[in-house]
Parts: sequence; structure tokens; C-alpha cells
Amino acid sequence: MHTAETVTLARLPSGVPVQTTVHIYEPDDEPDGPTLYVQAAQHGREINGTEVLRRLHGRLERAELTGRVVAVPVADPLTFDRVSYVTPEAIDSVNSNMNRVWPGDADGSLHERMAASLWEYASDADAIVDLHTGSPDMLTHTVYRKNDDASRDLAEAFGVSLLLAEAAGEDAEEEWTKRNFGGKLRVAATEADIPSITPELAHNKQLVESAIVAGVDGLLNVCRSLGILPGAVESWDGQTYRNHLGRVTADTSGLFVAREDLELGQEVRPGDHLGWVYDPTKYTVLQEVEVERAGIIYSIAREATVTAGKTLVGVALPLDGGVDDELDTDDVFGDADDELDI
Repeated sequence: MHTAETVTLARLPSGVPVQTTVHIYEPDDEPDGPTLYVQAAQHGREINGTEVLRRLHGRLERAELTGRVVAVPVADPLTFDRVSYVTPEAIDSVNSNMNRVWPGDADGSLHERMAASLWEYASDADAIVDLHTGSPDMLTHTVYRKNDDASRDLAEAFGVSLLLAEAAGEDAEEEWTKRNFGGKLRVAATEADIPSITPELAHNKQLVESAIVAGVDGLLNVCRSLGILPGAVESWDGQTYRNHLGRVTADTSGLFVAREDLELGQEVRPGDHLGWVYDPTKYTVLQEVEVERAGIIYSIAREATVTAGKTLVGVALPLDGGVDDELDTDDVFGDADDELDI
């Protein structure tokens, strides 16, 4: 059985409601299995998750369910309409990023009220999947809270080849607090003892078939693992790394030119040379971009105009063993003194 409910998340100053649709799939009789909550487009330019839920809709309508699936294809209509990551200051001057305010506040800012409205559904779930996407030059991966076994099991069930374990709270580095990651849906859910994951399907603004298929297959396998759908659970065969800590950032603003041989999935070691940031008017090299910690490359900034602090290359660090931070061998990318050729 499928029902669709129009939910008012908040109201704009003019009184116009901010609304979305919540889809519920459940057996005709009282469900005796668990509930999965899944949402997409919390950041409005990340639309592949929305298409994932549209395709999942047809599968769930025809399926013999023993539990419930609650699906929200557009979690943040304000950013969706603007094809944006966050809202402008005029919309929410306090919290422009909805994924920093969970579990929300019914009396708070606009995004806090929206999150609180959806938390009423999410908090009743036995597991949560928050679908996101990244850039085209990013390995599809799933993020879960480090040392949370139930969330790791959920991530393995989703099934993409790369899992990133994110330290949280007191276990995280200072940057985690500075960037207000404690307000992510995934973090709020695990704090409430609800296993939760964030698949990053890659690709913004465009519907990309490989990302969509990965999302649909992942959610179906999650439903099987929870017992919501019948069928065998596909086993996971991938790698696990740590998230965020290996980011290589711009020391200053300019244009970033990545080395031509820089590739996703490439192993890197401290000191490996990744590219250059240069002054676009004087042509002087401002930064020789190098790796500080060993790991694998899972994202590369291809939008070359960068400001200080922007992530240029995402490096996932080994969680258990793997590449040795202190390994002293030839650079993966060869001679680090190659000249900038533009």
C-alpha cells in the first residue's frame, strides 16, 4: 500500500507554505517489520537521489512488504528550487545549510523548523538513509559514524565499494566542530540510536545513470537486510577508509591546475605532488599542492577557480592498515618537480 502526504515544513514571511511530499509504503495489514526512513535533495542541487526515489517507488508499489519505507524525495524545497547547496541569507540568515541543524527546532530558524518537521518521521524509523551527491570527479561512497557497528552494517548493505568512517564528537578533530558537523542528520540519528548512513552518489545537477542505479540497488539491498523486502542480501566486497581528515586544501585563492595523471582511486603518500594553485594575472605559482597523509584519492576539484580553504583533493585515509603514512618510496605521480604547463 502506498500513500502520499503533503507536509508543510515551515512558512515564508509572506505566509506561503514550504511544502514537500512524504511517501509511505507499507503492507495492507499492520506492518510487523522495521521502518526505513530515506530522504533526498537536502541540498537542492543534489538531484540524483530524487530520481533514485522515483524509480524505487515503482518497485515498492509492487513489492510484498513486511515493514515500512518512508521516503521524502525533496527534503529541502528552498534549495531545490534554487538548484543550490544552501539558501541565501534572506531565507535563513542563521542556518543556511539544512544539514547542520538536525534534529531541528520547531521554534527555531526556517531550516530548524523544516528539519523538526521531518524529524517527526525520521525519529520513528529503525534505520535512516540520507541520499546525497558530490561532484562528477568523486568516487561514489557511503559515510557512516566510526565505531557504530549498526551504521556500518547499514553501509555495507547499501553496497558501494568505498565506505568512509567519520569520527564524531569528542573522537573527531577540531575541524569537525568548526564546520558544525554535529548537526548532520546522520549524526543526530546515531545519537538517537538510529543506524544512519549518507551515500554520496556523485554528480550534481545532472541525472547520471550509474549514480541512480547505484542508489536504487543500494536501497533495495538495505530493505532486504532489514527484512522489509524478501530476498537474499548481496554481500559487500569493498574497502573502508576514514573521512575528511585527508582533505588537501587551497592555502590561498587562485586557479587550481591538477596534474594530468591525477586519478580517482589512486593511492597517494605524504609528499606526493598533486598540482598547483597559481595567480591568474601574474602567472606565478602560489602553492605547490602536496599530500600530507597517505590514502586514496576520492575527489578532485575540477572547477578551477578556488578560494583559500577550498578542498582541492579529497584523500580518504586508511581505517585499519592499508597504505603506510611513513612509506618512503617513489612518488606515485613521479617527479614532484614537474613544471606547471598551462
